[in-house]
Amino acid sequence: MEFDGARTALNQEREKLVRQLEELGATESGDLRSDLEFGDGFADAGAATAERTELLGLVESLKGQLKSVDEALVKIENGSYGLCNKCGQPIPPVRLEARPASVLCFDCKNQRR
Repeated sequence: MEFDGARTALNQEREKLVRQLEELGATESGDLRSDLEFGDGFADAGAATAERTELLGLVESLKGQLKSVDEALVKIENGSYGLCNKCGQPIPPVRLEARPASVLCFDCKNQRR
């Protein structure tokens, strides 16, 4: 089965996520660049900590999304794309079209909640 459309969408999503990480001052692996400034004044310490915490949360979220995209790309390459990671059943095409990085079918996704 060919998944060229999914591969294209996933590669575009990957590029977007990497670009967002870079804009936040992080590398593709999610490490923050050493040249980021959060303020160095004592009065600003609380604000800088809050800003850094928020930034780290955003970076972690993007890293998770990037991991899902990379996993889906690997699954395309090894022929297991479109199969649920939990039950092994096919993931409905409508789900893959809406979210190409999906690794769980509707039923298994709903069980995780």
